[in-house]
Amino acid sequence: EVQLVESGGGLVQAGGSLRLSCVASGFSFDDYAVGWFRQAPGKEREEISTFSKRDGTTFYSDSMKGRFTMSSDNARSTVYLQMNSLKPDDTAIYHCAAEPLMGRKITGALAPWGYDYWGQGTQVTVSS
Repeated sequence: EVQLVESGGGLVQAGGSLRLSCVASGFSFDDYAVGWFRQAPGKEREEISTFSKRDGTTFYSDSMKGRFTMSSDNARSTVYLQMNSLKPDDTAIYHCAAEPLMGRKITGALAPWGYDYWGQGTQVTVSS
């Protein structure tokens, strides 16, 4: 059974940093893409990054490049999202998600509809 649990959110001052964690279970990183997403109230979910251990690639949406970095600890089945230089506009619920790779090649950060399995999310609030 695929399960994803996020943690690490909280309140941070603008310009600060947070590192989010997503602990995965029920699947292997060799077979799934794992991504980070965020959703602010009244807005659609937007992709942040997509990681494929199989392909050895990590892709970021254009708006997230530079400030956000995704990494993984494969032995602990955990992915991270390091967020630096946070802005109030980064305030959102942050989710991790997983999708079976099957035969497809990951060529960019996948949109939310590209994922089947989702964590519950962790709230990030950035104050002015």
